[in-house]
Amino acid sequence: MREEAAPAAAAVFSQRHAVRFSHCDPAGIVFFPQYFVMLNGVVEDWFTQGLGINYAALIAERRVGLPTVSLQCDFVAPSRMGEHITFNLSVARIGKRSLNLDISCTGPDGAQRLRMRQVLVTTSLATHQSMDIPPDIRSALVLWNTTGTDTKTITTTGATAS
Repeated sequence: MREEAAPAAAAVFSQRHAVRFSHCDPAGIVFFPQYFVMLNGVVEDWFTQGLGINYAALIAERRVGLPTVSLQCDFVAPSRMGEHITFNLSVARIGKRSLNLDISCTGPDGAQRLRMRQVLVTTSLATHQSMDIPPDIRSALVLWNTTGTDTKTITTTGATAS
């Protein structure tokens, strides 16, 4: 299910994930690299569902890459097998060739589990060099930039990461 953001306001993309056995260490809590796997899925879904830009086509057909060049994380509290956690993504900054994303993860009680700042750079997959953010992506990103604006939330549910 998806709620549409009003064009005049920035948005937060929210996606709920089930914490599965495969995400956890022997203690039954999410093994930290698994958060990064889930995060990558959230970013892919945000491009396709939130920005309206098919992520698979962006990579395979348009040959535009979005490598992570910086990732800062604070692990606030553990997430446990069987819980449902929610990732919330917003755009903190849009540069010429990069964008900064703010991502938080909350547990079923709404308490924060994780917060991240991710920097993605647009690259040509033909040359592996950075490139300007394509105009259609830049236009779509503007609605998601939360700096100094009110926010609306677009929520997807039933998503799971493997």
